[in-house]
Amino acid sequence: MQSNCRARITRPLQRVMAVFLPPSRASRGACAPHWCRRWTAGARRGDHPRMEISVVAGDLLDQDVEVIVNAWNRNLIPWWLLLPQGVSGAIKRHAGTAPFRELAHAGLIPLGGAVLTGAGKLPFRAIIHVAGINLLWLPSERATRGAVRNALAIAARENFRSIAFPLIGAGVGGLSEDAALELMQEVAKQSDYIGHVRFVRYKPQKV
Repeated sequence: MQSNCRARITRPLQRVMAVFLPPSRASRGACAPHWCRRWTAGARRGDHPRMEISVVAGDLLDQDVEVIVNAWNRNLIPWWLLLPQGVSGAIKRHAGTAPFRELAHAGLIPLGGAVLTGAGKLPFRAIIHVAGINLLWLPSERATRGAVRNALAIAARENFRSIAFPLIGAGVGGLSEDAALELMQEVAKQSDYIGHVRFVRYKPQKV
């Protein structure tokens, strides 16, 4: 069954290449196998051929990734008037105020939108802030979908090879962890991002 599938993909490509490539290269299938094998391997497994997805329990700020995602709001109220909680509170305590000062220049963020800033005192290359709740501080499927999709688009544009997400909309947002995780994984699998995507279920460290 698998060999038949590969044959249906590669044979038409080889016929096309025979027109444009020298006979020696076309007969070997010079350009098709590299990406074709990768695509068919992913299709046989039923997962994304170029993305690694993992789910871990722990602290977002302890992850060995290039960029992390901050579950933020729509940026309407100045950051210095807010008392950030959850992920945002932890980032402010450890990164300092520099990322939030930079974020303030972005103005109002569309629901589900994403903004890139520096990481302040944290050891990451950057922070991606996403508008995961609306102006009433309520989560929604639309906001979570947009947040994941737009954060991955920025990660792809900036060539970040690994990214860690909190469970957007869970916790202070009000969604259950399982519902948020399922939705975020679904959106990630539809993305063209190439790299490691890590979803972090918050688990406080034992003292």
